[in-house]
Amino acid sequence: MNLFDRITGRVGTATNIGLGLVFAAILAVDAVRVATHGGSWAFELAVGGILGALAFLRNRTWAAVAGLVASGAAAVVAGVAHLPSQPGFAATVALLVMGAACMRTAAPLPAAAVALAGVAVMVVGRAVVVAGAVIIRPDILPLVILGVLSWGGAIGVGLWQRYFDARRRDAVEAARRDERLELARELHDIVAHHITGIVIQAQAASLVGAKHPETLPSTLAGIESSGTDALAAMRRVIGLLRSSDDAGGRSFGPEQLSDLVARFADHGPAVELHLPSSPSQPPWPPEVTTAVYRVVQEALTNVARHAPTARTVAVIVSDTGSGVTVEVTDDAPTGPSWFDNSGGYGLVGMRERARLVGGELQLSRSAGLTRVVLWLPNHGPAVAEQASRPSDA
Repeated sequence: MNLFDRITGRVGTATNIGLGLVFAAILAVDAVRVATHGGSWAFELAVGGILGALAFLRNRTWAAVAGLVASGAAAVVAGVAHLPSQPGFAATVALLVMGAACMRTAAPLPAAAVALAGVAVMVVGRAVVVAGAVIIRPDILPLVILGVLSWGGAIGVGLWQRYFDARRRDAVEAARRDERLELARELHDIVAHHITGIVIQAQAASLVGAKHPETLPSTLAGIESSGTDALAAMRRVIGLLRSSDDAGGRSFGPEQLSDLVARFADHGPAVELHLPSSPSQPPWPPEVTTAVYRVVQEALTNVARHAPTARTVAVIVSDTGSGVTVEVTDDAPTGPSWFDNSGGYGLVGMRERARLVGGELQLSRSAGLTRVVLWLPNHGPAVAEQASRPSDA
């Protein structure tokens, strides 16, 4: 058990002890009140003590059911033996606690049954038998109304807590889902890009090595370099997963696109890279630079995998101040575009990255060119609502 669990356990124990002392004080005051009015304080103390003990049971649904049954039985005994009507003040407090706790955790059907049973106990418990008829005396009617209203308030508190818990679970699940998607995108980008380079270079080595063995050392060196880069990238992702802080992932600046293009050119067609002529003021946010890098990486990887006959590829990055536009085109011969052939998760990840930053991704095929156009706001999603979008390519 770690320190946090020990502290949490001690806080829970201290809370239960405190609540127990508060309820014991309420029970004592209630017993004194009944004794002052000439009632059976022992009976009041016994019923209140039993319901108070039930309130501390871990299974809150069964605790509420047992409390309502015990209170109903006490009401029958009180009516037959002419004892103080039940539930008394202390017993009512215990029932309210159990009812709220049940509403917070029980399944819908048991929760509804407990809610209705609680109303019946609050009403029937105050009834008396006169001449064979069950009636509620006018002097007790205010207690009945107060009991029903109090029970309704406890039900409302429990349902509010239930709603709050559900929203918190949804928020946690959404955060976990976002983390899983981000991890999936990072792993896909790393594996697809580096492993594609390794596969293509290995294929080239098998085809060319027999005729030109002098090229094998450089090809094997490229495979080794791609494998080393893949391992380094995987270590970065694993490092982020093992990190205990909230540091974000690696941010890629525009200048690192040159290294990406250079690695691609080693095993793919020539790439023309055009970057903004002057640095952006203010600099791009980390989420924008990462999205730009990853989308270009995925587009180049798909060209290498699905459009190997392309002769040239152009990557144009422009900065308008309010937004960043990235255009990747290849001149593979006319035919099905690579984004029609891709059945993986690359395109899904590209669209997700664009959407998370408030941008847009467009894919098109025209005039013998396959084109990917990415537009991102330079200062977060809010800019996307004000700045103009790029025209359809």
